[in-house]
Amino acid sequence: MVSTILGRKIGMTQVWDDDDNVVPVTVIQAGPCTVSQVKTKETDGYDAVQIGFGDIKAKKVNKPMAGHFAKAGVEPVRYLREVRVEDGSEYKPGDQVTVADFAEVKAVDVTGTSKGKGFQGTIKRWNFSRGPMTHGSRNQRKPGSIGQCAYPARVRKGLHMAGHMGDERVTVKNLKLVRVDTDQNLLLVKGAVPGCKNALVQVRMA
Repeated sequence: MVSTILGRKIGMTQVWDDDDNVVPVTVIQAGPCTVSQVKTKETDGYDAVQIGFGDIKAKKVNKPMAGHFAKAGVEPVRYLREVRVEDGSEYKPGDQVTVADFAEVKAVDVTGTSKGKGFQGTIKRWNFSRGPMTHGSRNQRKPGSIGQCAYPARVRKGLHMAGHMGDERVTVKNLKLVRVDTDQNLLLVKGAVPGCKNALVQVRMA
């Protein structure tokens, strides 16, 4: 069984569990994902499958990718991701990965690209504390000292400073899988997941 499925973040809502408690969930439209390539130890040195998700017009696919899909005998897709498997010989191009494979799964790891925040200061980016607001203080939201004088006489690598925030790959682990809707290809995951609405996410069995 392929442990990963690709999907699109629809948004957040809330559902009621068996004990009549309100549970905030993120709705993910996942799959069906088509296997477009199979890699084995004999041919590639490791076992993996390439899965695809998302509709795309054939005229928007470049020639190398069109040949790749034609060789596998599958329809072109917008996104491709490679997933490691234990035995690649168990799969073949054209196989489907659906939300039904997650029916017995209790928790998942969700990977996506976080929302971009632009250029931000140290208080918003790194949760720095502000300085005094009165008595002539001129250090309300400044970063403060960024290094030493004589030694090492430079700014250390990785120092928390102002800069670009967000728009990076983020994985949230061990989220409870509340519900699986096989009719509409939906996964309801407890809590928030990275990314904006309609963003591509990768759901992996925890």
